[in-house]
Amino acid sequence: MSNKLCRQVIESRLAAWAAAQTPALPVAWQNVRFTEPAGTYLRAFLLPADTGSDDLAGVHRLYRGVYQINVCAPINAGPGEAEKVAAELAALFPNNLQLPATDLTLQVISPVSAGASAQPEDRYVLPVSFRYRADVT
Repeated sequence: MSNKLCRQVIESRLAAWAAAQTPALPVAWQNVRFTEPAGTYLRAFLLPADTGSDDLAGVHRLYRGVYQINVCAPINAGPGEAEKVAAELAALFPNNLQLPATDLTLQVISPVSAGASAQPEDRYVLPVSFRYRADVT
């Protein structure tokens, strides 16, 4: 199942970038225990679509989906910090970026886009996402 490889390829790039920030930017990964910090952090999600096959032999596999990163910033400080991080994520995952891995190459197939922000009680949340695909033959 290459959804696992798609996740690993994207998340290894995101993790390295987040760790290199000053201060490091914590990331809440799916199904991993996480304690929310007081400052800005990221919450990451792999949202796979149906697996496809584009050849008559049924050998080809097309893995595609959306990768969403919620930028969670302190409340009552304006959108500036979250928008700054969103812009940096857009530079980290540019359209047509190819990320090679064993058994597949993942390609970002859309620009990073920001969605509508949300404001739960204690956070300003700006979702950003991009579409990806990986072909395996």
